[in-house]
Amino acid sequence: MAKISIDTPLAELTLRKYERPAEGISKRDLVRKLCLSLGLLQPGDSRDVIVDVLHVMLEAEKELTSTEVEKRVVAKRKEQKLELLGIAPSNIRRQLLRLRDIFLVEKVKNNYRIRENARLKTIFEENIEKYYLDSIINRAKEYIAAVDQVFGKQ
Repeated sequence: MAKISIDTPLAELTLRKYERPAEGISKRDLVRKLCLSLGLLQPGDSRDVIVDVLHVMLEAEKELTSTEVEKRVVAKRKEQKLELLGIAPSNIRRQLLRLRDIFLVEKVKNNYRIRENARLKTIFEENIEKYYLDSIINRAKEYIAAVDQVFGKQ
C-alpha cells in the first residue's frame, strides 16, 4: 500500500465577505470585522483578544515589545469593560505570531510593528493578494487539472 503524505496544508487563507463598513462604527468593531473578514476570528467566537492586539498595533506610533502590547491590550479591554480573557503573555505572543503569519505585523529585533509601517491596503495587495492568495489559487488549479486528467474530463 502506498504511503499517504500527511494532509497538512503548506498555506491556508480564510476570507469572508461581510456588508460594507457602517458609518459611525466604533474602531474596535471595525477591527473586529476586519479580523472576521481575514479569518483571524471565527463568527460567534467570544475569545477575541486578537481584535485588541491588532487594534493596539494599528494605534501604535512606534514599535512595541510583546509586554507593551500586553499592557495596552489589558488597558483596552478594561476601557471597553470586556472580560480579561486571553491576556496571558504567551497568548499575546501567539496572536502576534498569527498576525505575522498573514503578513500584517513584522518583528524587528524584539519589537513588533505593522509591516513596514505601511497602510493595510498596501500590505494586503502586495503580500496577501498577489503572493499568498495567488500561490494558493495556482496550486488548486494544479489539482483541478490533475483531477480532470485522471477522470477523463479534458
